[in-house]
Amino acid sequence: MKIHEYQAKAILRNYGVAVPRGNIASTREEAEAAARALFDAGASAVVVKAQIHAGGRGKGGGVKIARSSEEATELASRMLGMTLVTHQTGPGGKLVGRVLIEETLPIDKELYLGIVIDRNEARPVFMASASGGMEIEQVAAENPAAILREYVTPEMGLAAFQARKLAFQLGLKPQQVGQAVLFMTGLYKAFEETDSSLVEINPFVSCTDGRLMALDAKMNFDDNALFRHGELKQLRDISEEDPLEVEASKYNLNYIKLEGNVGCMVNGAGLAMATMDIIKYAGGMPANFLDVGGGANAEQVTHAFEILLSDKNVKAVLINIFGGILRVDTLARGVVEAAGKTGIKLPVVLRLEGTNVEQGREILRQSGLNFIVADTMKDAAEKVVRAAG
Repeated sequence: MKIHEYQAKAILRNYGVAVPRGNIASTREEAEAAARALFDAGASAVVVKAQIHAGGRGKGGGVKIARSSEEATELASRMLGMTLVTHQTGPGGKLVGRVLIEETLPIDKELYLGIVIDRNEARPVFMASASGGMEIEQVAAENPAAILREYVTPEMGLAAFQARKLAFQLGLKPQQVGQAVLFMTGLYKAFEETDSSLVEINPFVSCTDGRLMALDAKMNFDDNALFRHGELKQLRDISEEDPLEVEASKYNLNYIKLEGNVGCMVNGAGLAMATMDIIKYAGGMPANFLDVGGGANAEQVTHAFEILLSDKNVKAVLINIFGGILRVDTLARGVVEAAGKTGIKLPVVLRLEGTNVEQGREILRQSGLNFIVADTMKDAAEKVVRAAG
């Protein structure tokens, strides 16, 4: 689950991570009050930042400096309700419903800090770079040596000596090292205690007056751990998510929309990945990742089918099921029920194997619907790609 910058900063502030003073606004009046409060508190300028779940906001016109409360109010008014397009939103962009109005800082250096799980090492890695303000993927591709790494033993957490090492490698001043240690250890504690999958501060700034601040903040959380964090669930903004993905989550279906035209329904994440690969190998493009899971019932399968067909880009559907916990006859009944409800006109290719496969095939034969049955995954992929045109 992703959250907004202002929400991430509120969480980090509770862990002792320094962030600029600021307030959120969703109306012109709130923006005016937020800006005036900062100027009254001594700010010489403020920054107005659109709040969407995407990077590249500055390049898209979603980050602007204001020298007065009147200018800030005007900028906020123009941003609120605009569709902001960045390299991460895609051409459709994202609707701006909130802006964050913050004090500006006297920046000396822009640096980078981030924490993710290294799957190969099976533990968190704390990353830092002197190339702050840039896309970290670009830095890693062009100059891998610029990415500093400290692997963290979960039982111990980020040790003070590791934070000091990173601080010196970043070129911070000796008098800033103690402050950097508190900043980094607080950041790691926030990562650990909220079950984050990503925490990123870009840029992490060193100010001319010696302060270290999180100028921007990004946090993603492990969906599978949200049952432990009721307070985090409340931060979810479904208006930032794909409507079909939101609908799928209501039925405990794992759905991710993609750019192709072949809809995929599969049970098991590994089989789903293999199915998408073989569709590509056959010359097609998957329109989604949809894992109904091993324990899906006929109702869930029906909802999964309806979600697939709600994507206007889908021109054909491939159902690739290996029945273990999810019996093939259960899947077949769900497919027939969904097909009857939706009045489907699209070609549907099925590749079925596993528990009660013969009963499942018999249900499909007796349905009177024109399904295309495949014998193997390769056969199924070739047939669905042809059917999708």
